[in-house]
Amino acid sequence: MRLRRLPLLALALAGLSSCSLFKDEEEKAEVSATKPSLVGRVASVQEGSGFVLIESYGPWKVPDGGLLSGIGTEGRTSNLVATGEKLGQFSAADIRSGVAKVGDSVYYRPIKEGNGSGTSVETPSPSQPAPELETKTNTGESPPKP
Repeated sequence: MRLRRLPLLALALAGLSSCSLFKDEEEKAEVSATKPSLVGRVASVQEGSGFVLIESYGPWKVPDGGLLSGIGTEGRTSNLVATGEKLGQFSAADIRSGVAKVGDSVYYRPIKEGNGSGTSVETPSPSQPAPELETKTNTGESPPKP
């Protein structure tokens, strides 16, 4: 009786181990290079000067001129630009639009490098002159028929 169950048991174990091999491949999800990340919170707002101080959460990896988004609890948003001025865990950013208040979450979304979307328009290189259009004029004749 045991000899008959042995091949069935071996087949079942082989089937279970093969399922685990495919599971590892499915679990690997790609992380987007442009995924927004929480970088800090608004610690102070200088409304007369148009800038905020951001208390960073960890190392500040936002480049000078990097675009930031401030999001408040009431659905308010603000667009900020990192100035590059840092002091300890605080960094300055200019307010470009919206309303920023103390306590707003600040997110940074890196901009993807390169021409990946194909929506840009290429300009002709200076070495190739643009083709000239020929214009035809009719002097006193009736217009041409299509």
